[in-house]
Amino acid sequence: MSERLPLLVANHKENDSLEEVISWVDEIAESAQRFDGTIIFCPSYPFLAVVYQKISHDGINIKLGSQDISRFERGNHTGEVAASQIADIVKFVIIGHSERRTLLKEDDDVLKEKVKRAKEAGLEPIFCVQNEQTPIPDNVEIVAYEPVFAIGTGNPDTPENVKVVAQKLRARGQYTILYGGSVSAENVKSFVVDNVQGVLVGATNSLDPQKFIGILEALK
Repeated sequence: MSERLPLLVANHKENDSLEEVISWVDEIAESAQRFDGTIIFCPSYPFLAVVYQKISHDGINIKLGSQDISRFERGNHTGEVAASQIADIVKFVIIGHSERRTLLKEDDDVLKEKVKRAKEAGLEPIFCVQNEQTPIPDNVEIVAYEPVFAIGTGNPDTPENVKVVAQKLRARGQYTILYGGSVSAENVKSFVVDNVQGVLVGATNSLDPQKFIGILEALK
């Protein structure tokens, strides 16, 4: 992986309007320019093209990611978005998030197919695992450890346990490892140590641009 570390991923989930997304980009732009790592912004599908045009035109130090892709290639799959359809505007895609595993019953076979589609289209999967034993498909380079109990609860895992999980994941492969789960400006530096090379920040602390800037500034 060629991106500069640490990785800071903002997952806005099913939130925001177009106006709010543009305002968010404008508000973090100055801080983003001073960040030595890589910021990956994952808004909802409808906003990807507009945000891509904006960050390209304004020269903003943000990469784009998708929150998901279809397990299928282009075809008659109503409501689906193929990796190849967005490959010109995004570089990353979140796959295996616990919310999709739980709410949409995505299993290991589905996620393996999504990783395959992503790689075929030239996208880099950010593959989410819930513990050190979660199956990880071949050709994954970025793994995000996101314990279910910490997602959107304000109760993160302990830095000590994150370190142990990261060590076990690293023993399985030469992954770039992220932590996700109630990440804040106050705790982010305690997680990004040793084998942990970035964070996946959910809606609670990424939707508010000032909270996200706080995390960004803490990682400098």
